[in-house]
Amino acid sequence: MAWRIEDAVAYGEIDNTIEGHTTGRIWLAGRDEPLILSLDGDCWRDLAGTRLRFENPAPKVMADSDALDVDQAGIVGDMTASRKNKVPTVSEEECHQLYQNHLEIPHEWRNTLYLEWFSEINGRVVIETADYALTISPHEWAMDEDAEEAQKLANLNSMRDFMAQVIRRRDSEGPEPEICEELDEFAWEERLKESDRLTDAYQEVLEKYMEDSDSEQKEAFVMGWDGLLDALAERDEAGEDDFPGDDRSYGAMEDESLEFDDDGDDDGDDYRDPDDESFDDDEEDHPLQAKAQELATRAMDVIERDAGPGTPSYQLITNLLQVSGKLAGALHGSGSGYQPETGFVLAVLKRCLSWLNEAVGACQKLMEMERDPDRRAALEHIRSTAFEIRDSIVEMRRELK
Repeated sequence: MAWRIEDAVAYGEIDNTIEGHTTGRIWLAGRDEPLILSLDGDCWRDLAGTRLRFENPAPKVMADSDALDVDQAGIVGDMTASRKNKVPTVSEEECHQLYQNHLEIPHEWRNTLYLEWFSEINGRVVIETADYALTISPHEWAMDEDAEEAQKLANLNSMRDFMAQVIRRRDSEGPEPEICEELDEFAWEERLKESDRLTDAYQEVLEKYMEDSDSEQKEAFVMGWDGLLDALAERDEAGEDDFPGDDRSYGAMEDESLEFDDDGDDDGDDYRDPDDESFDDDEEDHPLQAKAQELATRAMDVIERDAGPGTPSYQLITNLLQVSGKLAGALHGSGSGYQPETGFVLAVLKRCLSWLNEAVGACQKLMEMERDPDRRAALEHIRSTAFEIRDSIVEMRRELK
């Protein structure tokens, strides 16, 4: 997905004084040589025809910055110093506390520096911040409104092309896949991977366009949901305030890569009417899923609650929650008469093994850092239970095969 490098930038410059071409140099903390930008296209009107210099008052070394190639040749994306964003007016710690207590975070609207480009080597790269010191030179040429709209449309198409590469949809015009009663494990694994790619792509699109006045249309266009675009156009022409699909996931409405539900079929039976006599709230969970859920709950009681992304504590909890949730989807319903396809269950169990391996590794790191004997003992118990669940999944996969 996108490289977001604003924290790692020390200083840099963007030059769009030659119409149709944008260049730049960006120095990252911990790297001697700058990134060299050579991009086709122009910035938005506020930066078109100018040189922009910027400096980060508090740069941080980015762990994987070496993976960014020095040569950042490619296509310009949205580049502006006047993008309006909500910026919190309290500290990061206060934001976290308010979020934990489900309280609104105070904010104000500010102009934000937004520099985006599509590199031939690294893909989409983004700098988004309201904290840099900026210096903008006088305009050497002026962009009119029509030219700016044309550039924004080109940027939108570039984003659509990039997302198409990320999602890698099955070719709808190609030969129809052979129809069979059940998909095998490997076919289900490919479908689940496709669903993951779609989810990640949509999250990235939401982050970019969620504050845009035309967010619905832009999100649908970039994601390739042309049917939704037509439906939105019909709604706007009719002047309707409410649209029958507004409260549903775009992906579930329009994207063929989500033709199946979490339970492995496409008949929409994930929803069950509570008034239906066959609906049983007291149906027991599968013992393995119940054990995984209990382990995730116990881990949350042991580790620190405010651990951020990338920390061993965060990795432990998120991976255990993934295992618990996916086992619920794959193993639930054993007493209701519904049985998911064997290939689907095998594919989910395989993914659970991967998450458990990551959880065990994170737990091991926490044990090595822990000095309190009681907490270390609790972590050892979490690790041993994760191994037990892993062994049970291996055995279940062997039996299903």
